[in-house]
Amino acid sequence: MLNQNLSHKLLQKLSPQQIQLMKLLQIPTAQLDQRIKEEIEVNPALEVTTEEDEEFTQQDENEPEPLVETPEPNDDFDAEPAEVEEINKSDDVDMSEFYDESDEGVADYKTKDPNEFSDPDDEGKSIPVAVSSTFHEYLEEQVGMLTISDREKAIAIHLIGSIDDDGYLRRDLDAIIDDLAFSQNIMTDEKELSHLLGLIQGFEPAGVGARSLEECLLLQLRRKDDPTMHTDNAIRIIDKQFEAFAKKHYEKLERSLGLDAHDLKQAVEEIVNLNPKPGSAFSGGLSSQQFIIPDYIIANNNGELVLSLNSANAPELRVSNTFRDMISDYKKAKIKSKSQKEAILFIKQKIESAKWFIDAIQQRQNTMIVTMQTIMELQYEYLISGDETKLRPMILKDVAERTGLDISTISRVANSKYVQTEFGTLLLKSFFSESLTNDEGEEVSTREVKKILSDLIGAEDKNDPLSDQKLTEYLIEKGYNIARRTVAKYREQLNLPVARLRKEL
Repeated sequence: MLNQNLSHKLLQKLSPQQIQLMKLLQIPTAQLDQRIKEEIEVNPALEVTTEEDEEFTQQDENEPEPLVETPEPNDDFDAEPAEVEEINKSDDVDMSEFYDESDEGVADYKTKDPNEFSDPDDEGKSIPVAVSSTFHEYLEEQVGMLTISDREKAIAIHLIGSIDDDGYLRRDLDAIIDDLAFSQNIMTDEKELSHLLGLIQGFEPAGVGARSLEECLLLQLRRKDDPTMHTDNAIRIIDKQFEAFAKKHYEKLERSLGLDAHDLKQAVEEIVNLNPKPGSAFSGGLSSQQFIIPDYIIANNNGELVLSLNSANAPELRVSNTFRDMISDYKKAKIKSKSQKEAILFIKQKIESAKWFIDAIQQRQNTMIVTMQTIMELQYEYLISGDETKLRPMILKDVAERTGLDISTISRVANSKYVQTEFGTLLLKSFFSESLTNDEGEEVSTREVKKILSDLIGAEDKNDPLSDQKLTEYLIEKGYNIARRTVAKYREQLNLPVARLRKEL
């Protein structure tokens, strides 16, 4: 049975503008420029202020203002005189919000110092683009040096296309045989495919086309120009005792292969100097590099920290002068047709959207400045000295309480943002850490404990590395109440292996 009733509810619902503001707040400066370009493409009322616009505006101010011609009623093709008069009487478009005669023709950029953010050294500069062949193109070029048939070349090129960017062939040969049959109508077998793969494994760089790490290392060792006894021992280690080598069971290697400590050390050095990813020299080119653009810049001015917001990717925005002129013409016109009114409503909508976007960008910058200013005050000692042991424990709630902003807002500001300091460019999230109480009852940052832990492991004797229990005892002696499992967790967060895997000969 269906019933209808009325009920009152209190709901909190974000408007589309609030959602877009949160998204603007979350993106880093490196992506803000692209976001602004997308908004300009969809909103013709929004444009970027340039120096050329300023020159043209100054020239226009020296010229006399053209007279505005009021069209006669019989010149209006969209409405009859009676209809036009009715439209004028019922005109409800309020233009006072978008048009003000006192600021007509005065752009926002005229009130700013043109040299405030400009750098004359930046003019005419462009980023050069390096032209180089890819890893797979380099391998395909070497196929042309082989004395094989066109059919075999097609199979070899298909094999090269199946090689990953790091140089490994991880696809089964049976699957490649099926691919050749379906895609290129080439029938082959595993014997022919293995023969061509062996030819590819002779290409540069050494180790390419390997199907496992063991095979990659063996290919490089067997192609040594000046092999020695230690090279032969290294081949024996990889070929017969690879698992023991990976786990650093050196005593087992000495017993099983009949090697003394000196010969084992020399053989291990031969293996360590090999490249486990032969394709890395090509995959690490410009196409895969990520350049970090700092969102903030902190300068040390004789002990006083000066914060500035990087505005390189935040150009000055304004409402288009063309749309302002349309508003001006509509305001001055005595007779307004129906089509003019519809057009001015469209213009009004676009101007509202442009003004909101400009305000959102400004609000984003203000929120970022307020948040970073608070972080800078909390972490003053660390930013002055650069010593990680001076880093205070700080969580999102601490910054939110000082700024009066919501925790979610602070989280969005800290997400994927970087700050440039005299000690390097740091991720904003690295300033946040949990607290730990020492023997004196003081709260210290977990980053401080991790720094001490990293220093202890870095200074240890690699022939007898410190276990997690010994590291715990050292930290307790320094006054940090910490459990062994916590030390193990911090060590894993620092990407440091256990003591056995840190051992060296």
